[in-house]
This record gives sequence, structure tokens and C-alpha cells, in this order.
Amino acid sequence: MNPTVLYEIKNKINQLSYDEQLWLIEQLAHGLRESKLKEKAILENQLTAMASDPELQSELKKMDEEFVITELDGLGKV
Repeated sequence: MNPTVLYEIKNKINQLSYDEQLWLIEQLAHGLRESKLKEKAILENQLTAMASDPELQSELKKMDEEFVITELDGLGKV
């Protein structure tokens, strides 16, 4: 964002009363929390969809089978 625009916004906010500034901060914080919760829900839905995808499950099973030898020789253990 343009620094000039941010400076103008800051100046406008400084012209508000304390209660108006507090209300604005609360609204901004609420909006940020809501946005983060929506992002989290979208990610969880995507992960759930991936976890239930038969093709992905098949690929993961193949990968597990390919690495079983490594796990048996102890190289996969930390």
C-alpha cells in the first residue's frame, strides 16, 4: 500500500475520539480473527478432502511399502 495513503489514514484516525478509535480497533481485531478462522476452516476442509481421497491413500500406501526396508534396517529411526 502507498505510504501516503497509510499516513492519511493515520491522521484521520487521530482525529477520532478515544471511543471511536477504540471501536475501530475492536472492529479491525474482530475482522482479523474472523479472517484467520475462515482460513483455518478452509485448510481443514482441504486436508479432510485429501485424507479421504482414494487415489491419495493409494499413493501413500505405495510410499509406505517402498520405505518398509529402510524402516526395518533402522535407518528410518531417530
